[in-house]
Amino acid sequence: MSFETPDALPRAFAKAWGARDAQALAGFFAEDADFISLTGGVASGRTQIAELFAGELAGAFSRARLVTGKAKSRPVGAEAAVVLQRFVLTGIITENGADAGRIGCTLAATLELTPNGWQIVAAQFVVEAG
Repeated sequence: MSFETPDALPRAFAKAWGARDAQALAGFFAEDADFISLTGGVASGRTQIAELFAGELAGAFSRARLVTGKAKSRPVGAEAAVVLQRFVLTGIITENGADAGRIGCTLAATLELTPNGWQIVAAQFVVEAG
């Protein structure tokens, strides 16, 4: 899946996350993309990215919700962009089954323009210090 503009990424990401759709989330990435997840998982390539999302969405994030916050999109030439999207994440389940509370996190994604639209080539989804 690709986007018409880089600004379309945050809402599409939150929607796919809410649907627990690991394949849709991975589909936002280029075939050879790199990803670092909220849990520190590292994946290279769309297949590994889908597996990483699937595991996380079935585990600690099985009930988690993303609420979009402040976003920033910055073009880097005509065919690249960086998107920074802040989220509030709730409903995280700890190892003992308790609710972990709310956390702030940021998706930092580098996108490239392809013949089919914009795709993520590298992204980090990180917990904000706080």
